[in-house]
Amino acid sequence: MKFIAEIDIMPHQELLDPQGKTVAKNMNNVDVEGIEDVRIGKHVRLDIDAVDEASAKEKVEAACERILVNAIMEKYTYTLVAVE
Repeated sequence: MKFIAEIDIMPHQELLDPQGKTVAKNMNNVDVEGIEDVRIGKHVRLDIDAVDEASAKEKVEAACERILVNAIMEKYTYTLVAVE
């Protein structure tokens, strides 16, 4: 079976996000008002070939935990959709 995983990786809320702070500070410069905070993360899409949904979830979690996410600084969430 084929699956698509959409993974969002964000810095832990407790940690500073210097890139997000810089963007937030500059919102007024581009006439975007009312933005109080910006957090910047990553979005990753995986195309997965697996025998079933449970196996696909294992692959997503292994990829996140082993290479995509720095668990000390980041957290992740994902959605998994079967295609075909």
